[in-house]
Amino acid sequence: MTGASVEATGSTRVERDTLGEMHVPRGALWGAQTQRAVENFPISGQRFGRRFIHALGAVKRACAEANLDLGLLTPELGQAIIRACDEVISGAVDAHFPVDVFQTGSGTSTNMNANEVIATLAEQGGSGETADRARTGSRLAVHPNDHVNMSQSSNDVIPTAIHVALTLALRDGLIPALETLAETLDGKAQAFDGVVKTGRTHLQDATPIRMGQVFGGYAAQARLSIGRARQAIEALTELPLGGTAVGTGVARPADFPVLAIGHLNRALSTAFREAENHIEANAARDGLVEASGALKAIAVSLHKIANDIRWMGSGPRNGLGELRLPAVQPGSSIMPGKVNPVIAESLIMVCAQVIGYDVANTLGGLGGAFEINLMMPLLAHNTVSSAEMLANAARSFAERCVAGLEVDAERCEAALARNLALATALAPVIGYDRAAQIAKIAEAEDITVREAALRAGVLSPDELDILLDPRRMTEPGR
Repeated sequence: MTGASVEATGSTRVERDTLGEMHVPRGALWGAQTQRAVENFPISGQRFGRRFIHALGAVKRACAEANLDLGLLTPELGQAIIRACDEVISGAVDAHFPVDVFQTGSGTSTNMNANEVIATLAEQGGSGETADRARTGSRLAVHPNDHVNMSQSSNDVIPTAIHVALTLALRDGLIPALETLAETLDGKAQAFDGVVKTGRTHLQDATPIRMGQVFGGYAAQARLSIGRARQAIEALTELPLGGTAVGTGVARPADFPVLAIGHLNRALSTAFREAENHIEANAARDGLVEASGALKAIAVSLHKIANDIRWMGSGPRNGLGELRLPAVQPGSSIMPGKVNPVIAESLIMVCAQVIGYDVANTLGGLGGAFEINLMMPLLAHNTVSSAEMLANAARSFAERCVAGLEVDAERCEAALARNLALATALAPVIGYDRAAQIAKIAEAEDITVREAALRAGVLSPDELDILLDPRRMTEPGR
């Protein structure tokens, strides 16, 4: 690429930039700045994923189109860059994004990685040719900074790419998965509505509730989570693109952000808009912190659903046993025939990870200093990973656990008959204290509330049949 002179030697080639020489692997599409980052940050082995690289390629493409509109790039050069961006968007060159997530806090290394890869592809005419061909024979001379990064800075490109990647992860991944989960839970709510079971508060027996009502509550949680995901998208709508270095827009034309964001929206069917205040948009990552909080709330909600179903399916003989969970794989390497709630456990672990990521994201939001946030790669990795993991886990939970659930109506009925909380229905008629005495007698003598009330002679058998009808107790009324 034109940003560095190249000299091939053995298994590497030498590229030179403003800091000197770097040995880059032969065949690599990146250049000197990317190689410096690879050697400077051998931290975690974690690289940015497909979603973020796709978003970064889409942002770079939109910027090239805007620069073409403004006459800043020749048609030949602009189209070559656009074609190169398309290869980045497609995933064909993901292997050429080797920089660790834990790098410079602005994400400059990854922005330059993209610039160098796109410049090389544009020079070569695509990834089908070798990155080590002599630059003198290239059809075009493409500079990663002067051409690919034209009108941009890492400081506005990287946060823009994060907003784009997370928006797409929410819109195309998490929201459809939550919709599937909500529909599946709704189906079980209808199927199970004829079964009345013991309610539980504080892990103790409480008044009756229909299993359908329980699952209807879970479906409502899933739908509220969809609303939270949509609110997170709204928090990401304003893009920093156009702020360049510190939010002042230095070195870019006045119309550049509107043009670039317009191209981006047309390509992705999104509704992004230019930030109202570019100083804020460059310096603060409050929208990402808000979106992370929404993801945390979704994780908390899904954890509740998965954990409840895990408990109601405990047993099969010595647990609650109200639900029969689908057997999707053997549960033990030593106990034959054991089946565990593995899908629910998988979702629960994902929820724990997302909650942990949110703590790091909160600290990431605090990582702003003056005109830039210095923890953007962390925020990018954590937020996009959270959305993707929740989407995958929620869909798996819906399809491999909830869809196959069965209710044990006989077990629910048997347990309900012995429920001392049925005495609650007597309180409006005979008073709280008398009803409490009957519940205590039933517990002490190991009999039902109905039997204890008959012995006490507080009401007639017909009256007790009406008051102690469990299904009647699952609706409002006295």
